[in-house]
Amino acid sequence: MPAEGIVLRDKSEFMTSEEIIEIASTFVKMGVKKIRLTGGEPLIKKDIVNILTQLSQLPIELTLTTNAVLVDKHIDTFKNVGMKSLNVSLDSLKAERMNAISRREYFARIIANIDLLIESEIDVKVNVVLMKGVNDDEILDFIEYTKFNKVDVRFIEFMPFSGNEWDRSKMVSLQEILDVANEQFPSIQKLEEKPNFTSRNYRVDGYVGTFGVISTVSNPFCDSCNRIRLTADGKVKNCLFSAEESDLLTQLRKGDDIRPVIRAAVASKKEKLAGMDSFETEQGKEIFSKNRSMISIGG
Repeated sequence: MPAEGIVLRDKSEFMTSEEIIEIASTFVKMGVKKIRLTGGEPLIKKDIVNILTQLSQLPIELTLTTNAVLVDKHIDTFKNVGMKSLNVSLDSLKAERMNAISRREYFARIIANIDLLIESEIDVKVNVVLMKGVNDDEILDFIEYTKFNKVDVRFIEFMPFSGNEWDRSKMVSLQEILDVANEQFPSIQKLEEKPNFTSRNYRVDGYVGTFGVISTVSNPFCDSCNRIRLTADGKVKNCLFSAEESDLLTQLRKGDDIRPVIRAAVASKKEKLAGMDSFETEQGKEIFSKNRSMISIGG
């Protein structure tokens, strides 16, 4: 999020809680088996308890991605809706650095809430976006964090989006992460990849937690991807990098059947990276330059 913030849009442009549930229910009837709420920060939504409660009535696995600041206020809700796992965004294990990155002083609270989730037997994935010169010196610290903490640390390659000044020199690749890890930990085990995986996962022998790498840029997992994203303003993105979106909310408010729109969106999903051959070719630059910024897509 830029330090100066963003221009706010009228709330009428976004899905209401009722529309979220209606659209989600349609997806589930069409075969979706897992729903993840993302943000911004989903736990700041005023009606989040109602949304979680209603979604939990659907025959799905329900989870969310959070900055963990408000986890302690919602831990009972997580238990009540049967949530088994969630993701926590945490880009540094150093308090001063994390507070600088987030421009908030919540580091101690985040760590305490991760501990609370573990104590509550809710699986925790810790998402770490690595950037050279920012936090790439903490790779070993995060792996060591899995020694006594039952978490799955997931290093995420820095990805290109509008406004984030991406270039490959800032990215820490899958191979670079593994090179650092293998030099320090010779007893790393490669874990079996699950169907439709996004993360290649590993464990240091004797450690209770695991770590993995989401290598969207250097080694994409497009061939196993079965994900589709619904933005807060009711648009379907069939790929995170696609500038093309399908408008469900307008169709829903007109009283039209949204299922044909969903089917068409899924059917038009490209084989790889929204049709890009590379992020750095002219064709690739043109496609991702038309995409939204990550803060408006939803992390």
